[in-house]
Amino acid sequence: MRPGARARREAAAIREAVRAAPPRTVAAESVLAGLVLLCSLAPVPLLPPAHPVAVTLLGAWVALLVPARRMYPALAVLGCVPVIAGNNVWAMVTVPWIVWSAVRRITPVRRAWAVVGAGAAGAAFLSLAAQSLGEAVRLPYLAAGAVVAALLILLPGASGTMMGRRRPLTGLLRERNAYLEQTRLLTDEAARAEERARIAAEMHDLLGHRISLISVHAGALQLAAERQAPPLAPQAELLRTTAGTAMDELRGILHVLRHQSDDNSNERGTREDLAALVADSQSAGADAQLHWNAAGRTDMGAHTRQAVHRVTREGLINAMKHASGAPVRVTFQDEGDTVVIGVVNDAPPGPVSPGSGNRSGLVGLQERIGLLGGTLHAGPRPGGGFALSARIPVRADTPLPYATSPGSATGTTGSRPPLSTEVLTWPRLLGGGCAALLVMLPAIGGTIALLIMAVLH
Repeated sequence: MRPGARARREAAAIREAVRAAPPRTVAAESVLAGLVLLCSLAPVPLLPPAHPVAVTLLGAWVALLVPARRMYPALAVLGCVPVIAGNNVWAMVTVPWIVWSAVRRITPVRRAWAVVGAGAAGAAFLSLAAQSLGEAVRLPYLAAGAVVAALLILLPGASGTMMGRRRPLTGLLRERNAYLEQTRLLTDEAARAEERARIAAEMHDLLGHRISLISVHAGALQLAAERQAPPLAPQAELLRTTAGTAMDELRGILHVLRHQSDDNSNERGTREDLAALVADSQSAGADAQLHWNAAGRTDMGAHTRQAVHRVTREGLINAMKHASGAPVRVTFQDEGDTVVIGVVNDAPPGPVSPGSGNRSGLVGLQERIGLLGGTLHAGPRPGGGFALSARIPVRADTPLPYATSPGSATGTTGSRPPLSTEVLTWPRLLGGGCAALLVMLPAIGGTIALLIMAVLH
């Protein structure tokens, strides 16, 4: 390929790389190039050199090497050789950083060492040629050229090689940590799924069998009551239908435990659903009424509907257990962003034997509504009776405790959470960074000495 066509192709590649680079990177590289140019040319007016044109060209050249070290790191290292041989000390002090940054990007390591060796040899040769120009070659010139090449090319190249080898190790450790963390999450979720399946199987075998027997015996009782005691037939039918409803709800709980979707979740918490619950209570002999205070259809989320259903059902059951015969009012209020569901019963008309409840239902409601970002209030009324009310956000899409997700798995106690990426890579980063810094110390000291000598001269 002709040199002109090759140059045009490289120029187009550079333009595409600049366009594809993040704006932050382009801005940072522009600022660094400007700082290097300022460092190389700012002392010129204060300390006029013997050859100002050459000094200015070297300053501009070293500024161009700053962005070149990203796309052409090997050429950037070799491009530092004429800067070392020149007479611009202020541009020369930026060479170690350019070499260090460029060598980090050269792969494989063998090629990086070849480029560093070629650059050091070229710097030593040009320094020797510049110092001995017009004079015989002397031993001090040889020593000075070797020292300059070692300080400005060889040591920064060795440090950059160490840091370059650290990069793939760091990436490997980060990838390994992410893999282990994902494996831990999958293991925890598999363990929880297995435990849920075991609980569901036990519930199905034990409770399902008992409820099925109750339903069968209730059906037989209904048939016998229709023949022998017709006034008791409705109560026997209510017992049978209640057993069937309990079986359906047990299946719904088993679906939840087995991570199956509840197809009836959108039907819960509606006006028809609450009216059906109140009607069931009325069939059982309770004086229950529903007051629905909502204009139009309420756009409640699935979790909110489920919570409204549970609060209503729990309140009606508690009223029938602990205040039999007392009037019960179920009130639904739509307040825009929140809904308020309340179940209030008056004092029972006669003495009631103390129940055997342990408030576990209210505790479960408190946890459920708390997860949705709502509040629950339950307690006796000043004039007698009991009040249960809940204020729940309309679109409470927070997952419930049985829903698993990577975020919820991190707080489990079944396994220890993985160490952060910074903790895992810190020992290797510290070791590689300290070694690279120790190698760079002589180069840093040498550049400081060059600056001091230039100022004193």
